[in-house]
Amino acid sequence: MNLSQHFSLAELTRSQTAVRRGIDNTPTPQVIHRLTLLCTNVLEPIRQGCGVVAVTSGYRSPVLNRAIGGANGSQHTTGDAADINVPGMTIEDLFQWIKASGIKYDQLIQEFDQWVHVSYSDKPRGQCLRAVKQEGKTIYMPG
Repeated sequence: MNLSQHFSLAELTRSQTAVRRGIDNTPTPQVIHRLTLLCTNVLEPIRQGCGVVAVTSGYRSPVLNRAIGGANGSQHTTGDAADINVPGMTIEDLFQWIKASGIKYDQLIQEFDQWVHVSYSDKPRGQCLRAVKQEGKTIYMPG
């Protein structure tokens, strides 16, 4: 099932952890709707500007989110967020490109120089952050 021109439901729900642990990561129709909005409003514009977008983490069922140590209340559990990278682009360059692009995102987080977290909301906050580890804890700083 396609969520948008270049993104499929399988791509946004794929999880090696879910497969290994036998966790059902099937989204509800409401979550599929939210994933469609994320793809249409955020991921497609990034693809148009940057090229192929690799989704490293999309929807996570609440059980899967707990299994991987995801944040309570994560937008991944509602279908509103994806962690991405673009082959051939540094994480910092991708982060800066999205920040300057005019795309209406809810959150944009450059996480540990490893991936970019982007999310969508009907009322986007345009929150831009950096996640870093300090003394073993994740700290979010203005981006």
